[in-house]
Formats: sequence, C-alpha cells, structure tokens
Amino acid sequence: MQLSKNDLKRPYEVVVLVHPDASLEEQKELFRKNKATITTYKGAIHSLETWGKRNLGSPIGKLKKAIYFHSIFEADPQAVAEIERTMRINDRVLRFMHARLDERTAVNKHLEAFKKGLSESAAREKEREAKMQARKAAFAAARADRSDSRE
Repeated sequence: MQLSKNDLKRPYEVVVLVHPDASLEEQKELFRKNKATITTYKGAIHSLETWGKRNLGSPIGKLKKAIYFHSIFEADPQAVAEIERTMRINDRVLRFMHARLDERTAVNKHLEAFKKGLSESAAREKEREAKMQARKAAFAAARADRSDSRE
C-alpha cells in the first residue's frame, strides 16, 4: 500500500501557555477547535494534560503567570500549520510550541519518557526546596544562638 502525501501522520508534542484569566470554557473551546482541526486532517490526540497555573520563566507583557497545557498527538503537517494559525489569532494564547517527535519511537514511549522526566524534575525540585528549608532553619538557629550569647 502506497501512502500518499495526504495520509502522512507524524507525532507531535505541544506546550500551550494560556492567559491566566482565561475561563474554563475559553480553555475548553480552544482545545475543542484544535481537536476538530486534528480530526479533520485524520489525526488523533494521544494525551492532553493541564499543568495548571504556574509562574512564567520570564514575564510576557505584564503577566507573571500562565495556565500550562501539554499534548501529544499525531497529525498531518498541514494540521499543525492550521492549529498554529488559529492560536496566533486567539488573544488568550500567550505562547505555544510544537515539536515533531521521532517517528521511529512509538507515541506511548514518548509519553512514558516525558512523564518520567516530569517526575524526576519534581523530585529535584522537592530536594532543592528541602535544602533551602534546612539552610533557613540553620541560619535562624545560628541567629538565635548569637542573640542568646549577647544577653
């Protein structure tokens, strides 16, 4: 069976940053439109995760927070172009980035690797937070000792 250029589905990953004041209905509508575009081009969404409202690495305009979404899907490259076009028009979308995944690896393997990376990152963040709390406690104890010795 010969695949035509129109039947070419490739795996993609996307991260979308939505305005922090966007209502739940606005968020759902954005992803309904994206899903409709993907299915129009005979693609499929494998995962869509909401990471919630998080701090931005650097401010976008005057905003310091955004609602983060992550998705993995398979679609025709034309579908990605159409999704990007509609997201540029939508004023609730602050930033987005599509990345084409390796076609030789199954989509569920990409998803597993991604989730493993997230859990490792969360563990490192907890460890860093625990170290910072320990330093603060040690600093407070040292300050308390100094004030006790002055009396």
